[in-house]
Amino acid sequence: MSINRRQFLLTAGAAALAAALPARATELPAAIRSKGALKVAVYNNFAPYSSQGKGIDVEIAQALGQKLGIPVQVTGYNAGEEMDDDLRNMVWKGHYLGIPPSDVMMHVPVDSYLQGKNDKVKIFGPYHLETIVMVRQPRINAPRGSAANALEVFTREKIGVEGRTLADAFLLGVLNGRLRDNVVHFPSIQAAVDKLKAGELAAVMGPRTEIEMALGGNTQFLIDPVQMPELKINSWPLGMAVKTEEKELADALNEGIKALVKDGTVAGIFAKHGLTHVQPTL
Repeated sequence: MSINRRQFLLTAGAAALAAALPARATELPAAIRSKGALKVAVYNNFAPYSSQGKGIDVEIAQALGQKLGIPVQVTGYNAGEEMDDDLRNMVWKGHYLGIPPSDVMMHVPVDSYLQGKNDKVKIFGPYHLETIVMVRQPRINAPRGSAANALEVFTREKIGVEGRTLADAFLLGVLNGRLRDNVVHFPSIQAAVDKLKAGELAAVMGPRTEIEMALGGNTQFLIDPVQMPELKINSWPLGMAVKTEEKELADALNEGIKALVKDGTVAGIFAKHGLTHVQPTL
């Protein structure tokens, strides 16, 4: 049964209950509301997160708009050479091809180093913890212990990675480069997993979400987190970014995404796609 705000505040215990209402910070700035829609930036060609107007980041943005009571207008941008380029193109300046910046960008690593390099944006609102995993043929042992123990098998067996990624750089450099000849590069995780399915690779290493999507529910292969002392970064929280001066907007979006994570909305979006949501520290 619906109840308006006045009726709610007139009920018994209204003073105590009113304290539990969303803080004023959850209100969107008038300048954003006056636009009639929240403009959200996502990556092009980045399934399962965003591709052709669909995906996890798109659905989270839409849920966030519903939470804050404003329509969402999603714009796809091509990835730049570096994250700094993406923040410039999507958030604070706009693309040199004439595409204006959006109000908020999805899929931004919530990272102090990245924030320190980009003082024109504010990074916040973690909604998922992306993790590095290995998907492997059952005959390959799970990666355990140090790299010397966990990865020695790949001095003889082939392991696939997407080129120019964290997993790629790690495997090429670890064990004094002994794995180089058996690290096979692909343009995407999907292409690497396709070769795993065809029996041409022993394993693939990369982000869990992309690997799970590429497997498409195939249970023939085993997935393990990659945790070894030599891999300094094996996970990172994904959040959002706005212009530095948009503090009110950041506060409203931050409170909104916290609520969506806590009430299971974000986990439900991942589950709908057959993917694992890992809740970050809020």
